Order: sequence, then C-alpha cells, then structure tokens
Amino acid sequence: MMEVKGDALVSIPIFILKKLGKKGFNEWLDAISSDARNIYMSPIKKNEWYPLQKIMVEPSLKACDMFFHGSRRGAWECGRYSAEFGLKGLYKVLVKLASPQVLIKKAGPIINSYYKPSTLEVIDSGNNFVILRITEFSEMDKMIEYRIAGWMERALEICGCKHISIKIDKSLTDNDPYTEYLITWKTRL
Repeated sequence: MMEVKGDALVSIPIFILKKLGKKGFNEWLDAISSDARNIYMSPIKKNEWYPLQKIMVEPSLKACDMFFHGSRRGAWECGRYSAEFGLKGLYKVLVKLASPQVLIKKAGPIINSYYKPSTLEVIDSGNNFVILRITEFSEMDKMIEYRIAGWMERALEICGCKHISIKIDKSLTDNDPYTEYLITWKTRL
C-alpha cells in the first residue's frame, strides 16, 4: 500500500479554503469519505504516514470534480500551492539561491520523503532541460502526476526559471513502465 506523508497533506485543506472559501471547503468536507474528513478536520500530523488513495487521491479527485469541472488542472494548481506553502523561510531562500540543476539533483530524495515507496530518477539533464522518471509508484494516479508537475513548476519558478514547460510523455497510469516528465525552462539572467 502506498503512503503519503502528512507534510504533503497539510497544504490541501488550506489550498481549498483559500481558493474556494469557507462554503466550498465545507462542501468538499461533506463530499469526501468520513476517514478523510476526520483527517482534514483535525491537525494533520506532518511526520505521520497516511494511506495515499483514501486520504490524498480520493479527496483531491473530489475537489477537481466539484470545483475544476473534472479537470486535473486543479491537482496541478494544488501542487503549485504545495510548493509555495512548503518552500518558505529558509527553504525558499535556499531554492532561490540554487541553480535548477542543484534542485533537480534533490528530486529523488524529495519525492521519496513524501511518498513511499517511490523512486524518481534523473534520466538526462542539461542547462535548460531535464528528463525525470518515476519508476516505482504502485498506486499512481493522474492526479498525483499533475500534482507533482505543479509542484516542480512552482519550485523552478522560485529558483528563478521562466517559460517552464512540463510534459508528461509516459505514464504509469497508461501501463507504461514509468511516468516520464520532460521539463524545459529558461534560466534567470
């Protein structure tokens, strides 16, 4: 069973509340399972591990269906917000000072610290591109792929990159052997 660290969940209710207001947040809470509702109505334990499908995927899909016309773009936006939320203070300063290549080298350990078991590898990289592959993620969902892409996009923006393009060329959800991201950008001047 895949698990997600509480640290990755903390931003979800804040994103929904900020984006949709108290009324939308309450509608979302009413629509998700009682297990997920109990987690999101209590302080989320950042260092605890939770079942990925029941506590992250299903509630996030519900939010996409309810408030983003079924588009997984809502998951992308939630991922962007998660990067903004998580990369603050000293982390934000370090990311701003880092080159995209330094940030990319940390991608494998970063994903592994939020989702287990998971493996992300840098397949190829250059000055303005990287190819990343998620080779282990037994319960992959398009929503998770989009959330990760949104997180990477915002992290690269914080790093100073512009004109970022992220394409998911292959997907575990399409029975490919891995999920592959082709990411390009222009660096800060």
